[in-house]
Amino acid sequence: MREYRSEAIRNVAVVGHGASGKTTLVDALAFVSGASKRHGSIKDGSTLTDTSPEEIERGYSISLGCAFAEWKDTKINLLDTPGFLDFQGDAVAAIAAADGALITIGAGTGVEAGTERMFREALSRKDPVLFVVAMMDKEHADFDAAYASIKERLTGKVVPVEIPIGAGPGFKGIINLFTKKAHLFKPGTKAGEYEEAEIPASEQARFERYHAEMVEAIASTDDALLERFFGGEEIPGDDEMVAMKEAMKRQDLFPLLCCSSQNTWGTRTVLDFLVALMPNAYEMEELHAFKGAEGTRTVEIHPKDDAPFCALVFKTTAEPHVGDVSFFRTFAGVVASGQEVYNATRDTSEKLMHLAVPLGKDRVEVARLFPGDIGCVAKLRNTHTNDTLSTREHPVRLPQIAFPDPLVQFAVRALSHNDEEKLQQGLHRVHDEDPTFQTHFNSETHETIVGGLGERHIEVALARVVRQFGVKPELSTPRIPYRETLLGKGEGQGRHKKQTGGKGQFGDCWVRIAPAPRGAGYRFVDQIVGGAIPRNYIPAVDKGVQEAAARGVLAGYPVVDFVVECFDGSYHSVDSNEASFKMAGILAFKTIAPKCRPALLEPLDLVEVFTPDAYLGDVMGDMSSRRGHILGTESDEAVPGVTRLKAIVPQADLHLYGTKLSSLTHGRGSFVHKFHGYEQMPMEHAQKVIEAAAKNRKEEKEE
Repeated sequence: MREYRSEAIRNVAVVGHGASGKTTLVDALAFVSGASKRHGSIKDGSTLTDTSPEEIERGYSISLGCAFAEWKDTKINLLDTPGFLDFQGDAVAAIAAADGALITIGAGTGVEAGTERMFREALSRKDPVLFVVAMMDKEHADFDAAYASIKERLTGKVVPVEIPIGAGPGFKGIINLFTKKAHLFKPGTKAGEYEEAEIPASEQARFERYHAEMVEAIASTDDALLERFFGGEEIPGDDEMVAMKEAMKRQDLFPLLCCSSQNTWGTRTVLDFLVALMPNAYEMEELHAFKGAEGTRTVEIHPKDDAPFCALVFKTTAEPHVGDVSFFRTFAGVVASGQEVYNATRDTSEKLMHLAVPLGKDRVEVARLFPGDIGCVAKLRNTHTNDTLSTREHPVRLPQIAFPDPLVQFAVRALSHNDEEKLQQGLHRVHDEDPTFQTHFNSETHETIVGGLGERHIEVALARVVRQFGVKPELSTPRIPYRETLLGKGEGQGRHKKQTGGKGQFGDCWVRIAPAPRGAGYRFVDQIVGGAIPRNYIPAVDKGVQEAAARGVLAGYPVVDFVVECFDGSYHSVDSNEASFKMAGILAFKTIAPKCRPALLEPLDLVEVFTPDAYLGDVMGDMSSRRGHILGTESDEAVPGVTRLKAIVPQADLHLYGTKLSSLTHGRGSFVHKFHGYEQMPMEHAQKVIEAAAKNRKEEKEE
């Protein structure tokens, strides 16, 4: 393929709700432009960017797919993203790598939860956004209703730049409001061919209404055009287009298109508008990067050919017989195939062999890439998602993509003990490909924990482990890391004496135990006077108490927040040793702690829920049912019509909360949470935990 310099490159993230037509649109754009030789379909599992077995089997996108279209001497890099919120990490990565977003809206469904989420993400990154109402040929397609839903739920700054002629089975053309021409589609066309004609008389009134709306909206963003508009002057389409592009860059206007991707109808106009309205890398603001691997100062990054090379790895995939494939967006400098680059994130050198541009599952090798382009390379030794590639002479680290944190967690184990190692390899491999899938070992509960953005996310991730590593994992609810504490005071003796012939064992200590403030932890106080216990044995008493406290009093959980004073004891000049006094400390704690009013502590999280106002009552009711203590609510300034609710909630009642919240808010609610602290558990709930622990101990003994 030919080389494209920065000014002839457009990077577009195609985002939207699941099943809104993103993948079919990307497939059609690549096919119509001639970049792809086949027009695939979701039904047949033959689309350009849904290539994994999981995507083909389920019929929806799971991970980010890359393709391109060559149109009017311009290369349009298309980043096809998953629409369901369980996989939104890849959509966030695509928006970070692109210079603008193309948001698809289902002609029969309008704005949905995923649409809202991705529109807010694009707004937060100050990216221009172009909407397209897709699937205009389907039953119940309604362009006007889709347009109204955008105005109601997303922004009043949306303005149609083309309108459809007909809808559903009667969809037969579009009217370009800039050129004032109708595009009438040819039945049976394979590549979106159309006949340009005058606007049909039946559509004239509708055209005039939408055209007047568009001109007024564009003129209102430019003082010079506004003066001409009020002066009654007719503004040429080229001037309108330039003003529209500038307004898009400022997020003052959001153009709206329409098409039928499956028939390829309207896709040529979509390509035209992507070339005309989407910015290239030169036209976007400069990036600020950290200078050097240590990040001691920041520098500006500009998309210049003669600048030092730097690029961000935004996606990593694993291919059979190939290994890891790293997808990166270049931000400055020219990079050539075979060039050695420097990974400033990990302080290592890499060689970019077989430099290529991605086209679905295929890769088209190129000699070099210019700033602002998207490329990929296989078999980098130590490079992962979010790493910066630069030069050793000018090392920089670009701002990392802020991936969403896991919302759902499960404990996971292999059905066969012999498969545990393979399971761990598989889990870490999935994390390398998808940073929103996380895994760690909880040393306290002795469980491997996996986290994701939803139950479907976990299900798909583990399906990959089964397919690639041949090990079947089992999921369960994670154990809660409860704590125990002591509410009262007590004192007593711990005496260990053992004589079996020859040298014996003897250790004797008297201790007092008292509660400490919540969060104070454990403290040991040496109050021995007169040599009742030799100094070298006192630390052993401390160790014994700590060891016994770690085993708990009520349910086997560690005891925290208490003070121990060792104030008396005795020893034997021959039989005493450290082991004996450690055992004395254990016996002292076991004797005294049950008398000090032991209580169970449960971990609490601080939860912030973002919900549309219409669902606030349901969300608050559900939160109360989870023993949540609501701290208050306030309007979310960034998103009108959304309320932020803060609450303190027991971790035990938060399992699968994301699923419930999605159900309550029809996918429009979101939440974040972080550890808050431990508090005493109500007796009726604590008793259930204590009984369950006793049952488990009994079963373990029987085994």
